Amino acid sequence: MKAIQVVSPLNIKICEMEKPEIKNDQEVLVKVKAAGICGSDMHIYHGTSPVATYPRIIGHEVVGVVEEIREGVSKVKLGDHVIIDPVINCGQCYACKSGRQNVCNSLKVRGVHEDGGYREYMVVPESSLHILSKDLSWEEAVMIEPFTIAAQVCSRGNIKKEDTVFIMGAGPVGQSILQVAKKIKAKCIISDLIESRLEKAKVLGADRTINVGTENVKDIIMKETNNEGVPVVIDAVCTTKSFEDAFNYVASAGRIVVLGLNKKPSQIAQMHIMVKELDVRGSRLHNNKFPQVTAWFNNREIVAKDMISHVFHFTDIHKAIELIEDKNIENQKVILKFYE
Repeated sequence: MKAIQVVSPLNIKICEMEKPEIKNDQEVLVKVKAAGICGSDMHIYHGTSPVATYPRIIGHEVVGVVEEIREGVSKVKLGDHVIIDPVINCGQCYACKSGRQNVCNSLKVRGVHEDGGYREYMVVPESSLHILSKDLSWEEAVMIEPFTIAAQVCSRGNIKKEDTVFIMGAGPVGQSILQVAKKIKAKCIISDLIESRLEKAKVLGADRTINVGTENVKDIIMKETNNEGVPVVIDAVCTTKSFEDAFNYVASAGRIVVLGLNKKPSQIAQMHIMVKELDVRGSRLHNNKFPQVTAWFNNREIVAKDMISHVFHFTDIHKAIELIEDKNIENQKVILKFYE
């Protein structure tokens, strides 16, 4: 079978490897149909991921069809359309026993710590699979995984319908968070430098958009909140400065949710946290969000196909990367298909 492997930073190739085989009765052979290209995949390609190892078959947003099962499998059957949960945890450490498997001490993520889904076949435990409606296109089904991230962010922010939420960054992640927050019926303000992203955010239900290149963010936030600040700030920009800026926008007793993996420290005075008694919370991957989010997609409560801007055959991975890297080409979600 063919697979896409990052051999070393900036060195990605299509290689031939043996088709994986089922080794125990709880495993399932999945024929991959589509996979998304995530920002974290690009970090691995560039060598800027703090957690990935090489060589690595990347890809953690993966859907496919069940091709082979054994007698120990009961949840899925041959021919089922499925999405693969990329998170692997030990179940025994403090985090796992506390119901926080997404920050397991021995956490592994398919496509990061072990080989992922940019290949024609995968063998995974049945417990990692969630069944898709066959009415969903493969490409749209890929979007479930990013929405599990959004659902986790909103959970970590403890967002309620009476809250005003400020989402910093209106790319695919920010747009996903926006849609989940609007499902909760919160008021949502979202910012970005790119006007087309802000226009898209309006279509998705944003109550107020802010172009950070032409508008004063703090003035608008304070005007929208009677000078209190917002109860929840979500930093989906993930730079040292965006994290610092979040403290200027949050209300007393508010929550700041951080998504970034940036190792460079930001300058945050303890007083900013203490005086307002803020909660500063990380949000990593997802914590058992696949059942809920898969149901949203299967029931068409969330329709994400308009967030997909480009689809490439997986053998055109180099063209896909060139497009993503080209600052002159506007793109949103880029997806690789593994079918003709």
